Amino acid sequence: MTDYTDTARQILATNDRGGYTVPTDRLYPFQWNWDSAFVAMGFATYDVPRAYRELERLIEGQWADGMIPHIVFHTPSDTYFPGSSVWRTHHSIPTSGITQPPVFGLALKRVHDTAISQGLTDTRRRSRILYNAALRWHRWWYAARDPENTGLVALLHPWESGSDNSPAWDIALARVSTTTETTVARKDTGHVDAAMRPHDEDYRRFIHLVDTYAACEWHPERQWAAAPFKVAEIQTTAILLRSGEALLEFAREFGLDSDAQQLETFNARSRSALLAQWRPQLRRFVSRDLISGDDINAPTQACFCPLLALDLEQTMLEAATAEMNDWSDGLSVLFPSTQPTYSGFEARRYWRGPVWAVINWLLMDGLQRNGKDAMAEKLRRSTVLAIETKGFAEYFDPLTGEGCGGLGFSWTAAAYLWFLETVKTDITDPA
Repeated sequence: MTDYTDTARQILATNDRGGYTVPTDRLYPFQWNWDSAFVAMGFATYDVPRAYRELERLIEGQWADGMIPHIVFHTPSDTYFPGSSVWRTHHSIPTSGITQPPVFGLALKRVHDTAISQGLTDTRRRSRILYNAALRWHRWWYAARDPENTGLVALLHPWESGSDNSPAWDIALARVSTTTETTVARKDTGHVDAAMRPHDEDYRRFIHLVDTYAACEWHPERQWAAAPFKVAEIQTTAILLRSGEALLEFAREFGLDSDAQQLETFNARSRSALLAQWRPQLRRFVSRDLISGDDINAPTQACFCPLLALDLEQTMLEAATAEMNDWSDGLSVLFPSTQPTYSGFEARRYWRGPVWAVINWLLMDGLQRNGKDAMAEKLRRSTVLAIETKGFAEYFDPLTGEGCGGLGFSWTAAAYLWFLETVKTDITDPA
């Protein structure tokens, strides 16, 4: 009988590059921001000092203005495009010039709480250093990506969402030119079936944005003014708010009253803004295209991520979970990253339909927060079964259950370890 826990730990060990973890060999040979936050929580189930180290290695790439980039290029590799030379960021440690969803604060709180429960020494010192880095990043988000103080933070590149080629970006991204100064020399399709990856045209638009912001020398105000892609995004804002709640707990624990007041202001602003993005006729939340001013109505997993950070009133909660159940009907694995009946759904193409264990992790947290434990458990069991049946794949085809993308994937292994630690018992609420 296979010991899947042991397999998950072996994957993390295999992908360890000296205190940080690559998502998978060759396809993603560097340290990715939100991947490492999830991985740290996976490590926390059996090796808390290593969990701390994962986060500490990530903030080695933090910028002077507080941004934590989405990639830290600790060591060179020629198996990935775009590499550090394309980004032209000129930092002491090479990094990309954009960011990713701020799971960091949430991960830090869970690592810290586990360390406290185990009575580990040096916990408060390590947590305080990481808290300071996380708070600087949160301040950057609200200053650089919400300059008008709306409460919704904006993305200037689809990669910042983590959901690179999501149907949510189809309209906004179509306005971005396909011309590039940088030669587009993709490496990903040499490692993974092209049918599971974004299209070449998507990549040309992605790199056009990189060229645009490199020309701005990565200055936030200049990027904001030049951006041809600018989306006030609900998934990222929800993650920021949830991490902001975690940082507020730290601020109170450390007796940092001024920090606590600022975090309360940030959190209240984002909480109100997210609630305003609820669309009862759609039974979900929506992002907003800041260039056109239009709602983004494409039905993706992001539409339910606000549950992670909101305590919904009952009518709203029942509508949202009914919509989620409708999307799930008849699928082999839950939860799809795009509604299966939507015209833009593609079951095996990256973020246009596949199931992602870490998204289920966030959705489970949101469902549990809102008292939907049985529905969260349904997601947990579906994900665990997919992993045990098809392996630790990057993502899964919701129709067939097939494991897709990269294999031996770190955040899938981390999710599996966390899911085994968080089994719910005595569940009585209806799914």
